[in-house]
Amino acid sequence: MNLPAPLLDKDGVRLTVDDAIATVSLTNPDKRNVQSPALWRVLGEAGRALPGSVRVVVVRGEGKSFSAGLDRRAFTPEGFDGEPSFLDLARGDDDVLDATIAEYQDAFTWLRRSDILSVAAVQGHAIGAGFQLALSCDLRVVADDVQFSMRETSLGLVPDLTGTHPLVSLVGYARALEICVTGRYVHADEAVRSGLANVSVPADELSAATQDLVAALVAAPRDAVIETKALLQGASDRTLDDQRTAERAAQGRRLRDLAGLGD
Repeated sequence: MNLPAPLLDKDGVRLTVDDAIATVSLTNPDKRNVQSPALWRVLGEAGRALPGSVRVVVVRGEGKSFSAGLDRRAFTPEGFDGEPSFLDLARGDDDVLDATIAEYQDAFTWLRRSDILSVAAVQGHAIGAGFQLALSCDLRVVADDVQFSMRETSLGLVPDLTGTHPLVSLVGYARALEICVTGRYVHADEAVRSGLANVSVPADELSAATQDLVAALVAAPRDAVIETKALLQGASDRTLDDQRTAERAAQGRRLRDLAGLGD
């Protein structure tokens, strides 16, 4: 994948933009793209830096792994340079702890914005925070060597980077519970069967398959895509009658816009 000059490149995250397509790359392949609070802050910054022209965001990891999850230094007394360790956070004020986790979550939630579509291109390990980053995207293209795993429970923690809601939505409560509690690997064939992944391809075809999907996504009129995504995002929280009402309202806006009568 030939990428233009980055708008942002620091702390293991690179953002590049090519007209309607943005690419967010995790750039620490030697450590399997492990994640840290500094990386999460830059991920959030990437979301805020997107130009209005962007319609699709591709999230990818360099090297053999998408992301092996949280850097274990978070659990040491030393933590990261210039950062409070998780142990220090635990000893602090409840409001500070809650606000800090909320800030970490912001790195993931912007990928669900209704004005963009997000696609995770996932190869190798996608563990813990890596799994949750892939789950934050609307769509997932996976290599046939992918290994999803939610390991937080084995560390005495819970998945808290906004991954539980999409996981249950995609695979159902019982399977989501089993995946989280056992921490087992979900491989490519199961990921496609269960709805975690849209498609699986050989690892050397991951980039091309992602580009093909992105091309199809940007081919549709943008405003229709935005309205459709918003309809689908809210469908599970609405009754059938409420969804019918939402569909009528959305279609009314589209028809007026096509007729040149929009705001």
